[in-house]
Amino acid sequence: MARLGSLREVYRIGAGPSSSHTIGPLRAARLFRARTPEGRRYRVTLYGSLSATGRAHMTDRAVAQGFAPAACEVVWSEEALPQHPNGMRFEVVEGAAVAPWVVFSVGGGALADSAGPVGAGPEAGYPVRNIGEALEWCHSTRKHFWSLAGESEGEVFVWLGEVWAAMRGAVERGLDSDEDVLPGGLNVGRKAGGALARARNLSGVMRDLSLLSAYALAVAEENASGGEVVTAPTCGSAGVLPAILYYFAVDQRLGEGAVLRALATAGLFGASVKANGSVSGAE
Repeated sequence: MARLGSLREVYRIGAGPSSSHTIGPLRAARLFRARTPEGRRYRVTLYGSLSATGRAHMTDRAVAQGFAPAACEVVWSEEALPQHPNGMRFEVVEGAAVAPWVVFSVGGGALADSAGPVGAGPEAGYPVRNIGEALEWCHSTRKHFWSLAGESEGEVFVWLGEVWAAMRGAVERGLDSDEDVLPGGLNVGRKAGGALARARNLSGVMRDLSLLSAYALAVAEENASGGEVVTAPTCGSAGVLPAILYYFAVDQRLGEGAVLRALATAGLFGASVKANGSVSGAE
């Protein structure tokens, strides 16, 4: 059983609408481009779920962004690779003689190839493997979950400050957007701004619940439009945690220190899921 990984692997700042279909492929394209700077033209073959739903998730746009300004051809294969549903094959078509690279977008923006995880940061120093062991640590040390994160990852709270700024920005952009319709051709209208206006006319518990819904919708709509969000631990769930934290920060005037401690605590649960299961919906 693996020890808990870094919270930096749980919270990734990137463009929606999918950590597996946009953040992961964009990271992979940039890594391959950095390895082959002399390349002038590339081909990327998408397999499995990436091919089946990649057009709607803007995977081709993410990959092209990673290779820009070099040209990139995207091939939508009907084949599924056995290792993982989200497979990609990167090739240099012109400008360099290098072997193709097969890599997988394994959830939450993370990558893996035949050698193991790709582009992961330094290993975190957590002494526990799951939330049960983390709880035992809290009882034995008489400390909080967030203390475990701080002691195991050093300056993690500086990073969490950046995460919170990105989460807060996603809420506020979603609430203030002047776009009436989300991209994608289905003519789905944005609802967050109207939900916020209705919430402000309510009182009590209904007002609180309606505010939370408006904040979550705001991030979900930013995600759907390809805006910047934070995986928590995926893009699909990116609106829940920011909505709760934004409500407490703005409406209940909770200080930033408490918000960052809440982020650290929530991150441990996400890290436990990633260490002991999967956050890949396709898998």
